[in-house]
Amino acid sequence: MKFKPLFTKAVILTMCATTGFTAYTMVQAPPTATVEAASSKADRVISLAKSYQGRVSYDWGTRDKKRLIFDCSSFTEFIFAKVGVDLKWGNQKSQGYGVSKSNLRKGDLVFFDTIGRNNGNINHVGIYMGGGKFIHNTPSVDGIQIKSLTTGFWKKHYVKARRVL
Repeated sequence: MKFKPLFTKAVILTMCATTGFTAYTMVQAPPTATVEAASSKADRVISLAKSYQGRVSYDWGTRDKKRLIFDCSSFTEFIFAKVGVDLKWGNQKSQGYGVSKSNLRKGDLVFFDTIGRNNGNINHVGIYMGGGKFIHNTPSVDGIQIKSLTTGFWKKHYVKARRVL
């Protein structure tokens, strides 16, 4: 999968009050059209994921599109493929680029260590929906569930996020 540049260059002028020294720094600023396109695609991803609530079953290590039986990463692979984004089953933690929890946007992949050893191992993935919530395929309800990233179990077990849109 090829990624289009998400940023254009901008110049920031900084001046030190003590020395009067002026520095020019090149930074990246997102072009509005690209951010809007990603947001629109993210809305489609979230809508699709929600549409499978009550229809998908969870089974670790499974990716059965015909019977709608998936593990967490085969579900995200399935959903993102429907909007033209190629995710690799079981290796999504390296795709796209990293984003901090405070900069999450709809459609970002969120990763967890559900075993809870706090060693950063990743064994679960979901899709960030905005407003502190994410959607994922989980064995705890044998299907699709929407949960909070800001409280409880998932807050404690959050590891990182990747932007793929």
